[in-house]
Amino acid sequence: MRKATALLASALLMATPGLAQEAPRPDQLAFRDLYKELVETNTTLSSGSCTLAAERMAARLKAAGFADDQLTLFSTPEHPKEGGLVAVYPGTSKRAKPILLIAHIDVVEAKREDWERDPFTMVEENGYFYGRGTADDKAQAAVWIDTLIRFKQEGYKPKRTVKVALTCGEETNGAFNGAEWLAANKRDLIDAEFALNEGGGGDSDGKGKVLGQSVQVGEKTFANFRLETRNPGGHSSAPVPANAIYELSAALSKIAAYDFPLEMTDTTRRFFAEAGAARGDETGRAMVALAKDPTDKAAEAIVNKDVFLHSNLRTTCVATLLDGGHAANALPQRAGANVNCRIFPGHSIESIRDELATLIGDPGVTVTQLPPKRPAPPAPPLDPKVIGPMQTLVDKYWPGLKVVPAMANGYTDATFLGAVGIPTYGIPGMWGDPDGNGAHGLNERMEVRSVYVGRDYMYDLVKAYAGKP
Repeated sequence: MRKATALLASALLMATPGLAQEAPRPDQLAFRDLYKELVETNTTLSSGSCTLAAERMAARLKAAGFADDQLTLFSTPEHPKEGGLVAVYPGTSKRAKPILLIAHIDVVEAKREDWERDPFTMVEENGYFYGRGTADDKAQAAVWIDTLIRFKQEGYKPKRTVKVALTCGEETNGAFNGAEWLAANKRDLIDAEFALNEGGGGDSDGKGKVLGQSVQVGEKTFANFRLETRNPGGHSSAPVPANAIYELSAALSKIAAYDFPLEMTDTTRRFFAEAGAARGDETGRAMVALAKDPTDKAAEAIVNKDVFLHSNLRTTCVATLLDGGHAANALPQRAGANVNCRIFPGHSIESIRDELATLIGDPGVTVTQLPPKRPAPPAPPLDPKVIGPMQTLVDKYWPGLKVVPAMANGYTDATFLGAVGIPTYGIPGMWGDPDGNGAHGLNERMEVRSVYVGRDYMYDLVKAYAGKP
């Protein structure tokens, strides 16, 4: 998934001085080697192997002193190359619940002929690491494995058990998903009070200045619906009013003209208040006004001009694929469209299907939910025990910045964990550039400083949770 923080850049306009570039420390060079191995292990669905990547990370943990019973490699016979890894670092307390660190190790497809560099060779150039997965999500996966290795090297004895789950399938809807499989089949193995995930993080101006840090708290549910119309058709020389394409077009026009009602969670209300206040422009003032009064239509009209903010306030449904007809000289017997919905927390997929059917108001248009059906868990709470340590460490690393809670318009594997009772948060730390760093696109990259500083922040954050449950 493209990082939610890239979409928040327009809303988070706080500034802080950049940190000076320094020569890498020995521990950073050791981490770089681990990160490089993970990036250079092709984990695309078409030609790669998450299983191999998981095995390589397990080998590093074993070399660091992890016992076999602390490492669980998993896959299924039907998907032998889409496996993953769960590693457990035991805590000393029998009462404190574990924390879970998750990251997906699968990546979006990348063609060598389209890239300036080999996408599966990690290159350090002009202050950036280049390669597929450097940003989404192998930097985080590498940090989690590196964190456990550092714990072993230090002889660290946390009160709380720390677990790491590296999984496959996040980038391809409908593929075997390791987080979903673990939640359904190995719930006890990943049991935790809460989990830390991708989706949060920092934004920068692209020139070394960190502008803001956010924590992802909640996300929308993903669902596809098939709209279809049918009739007997006929010869095109004798048109009739009942035309499958026209009937479908009328239905899509109603969806295009419809705005789902504005809604807010505790997270989005706080995001609009805090990020809006930081902006100081007309949109920012309208964001603050909406946080105070969601019925303020004048403020809503201003905010709706920003496509991300508009979508962050409601369920959205949009036509993404279209097909129809069977011959150039025949009336269409069938027409169909895919409508992709991103559903605001608190609504079931079935309720949105029913709302679309009611909006269309034509029994001749069928609305069918397409598999796979993802769960629709409630948003995790804005728990001070979780958010507080994030802010404390942001104060240390980026004085003056506030951790702003935000809800993602997209989705991550947090969906599957939330559905089985493990609240999951996308953490601050590493930062991206305003252009999204090429995630899901060409020449994906992460700023070297972002990776190294973010690694230190994330390590300190895990210790803050593990040492004081």
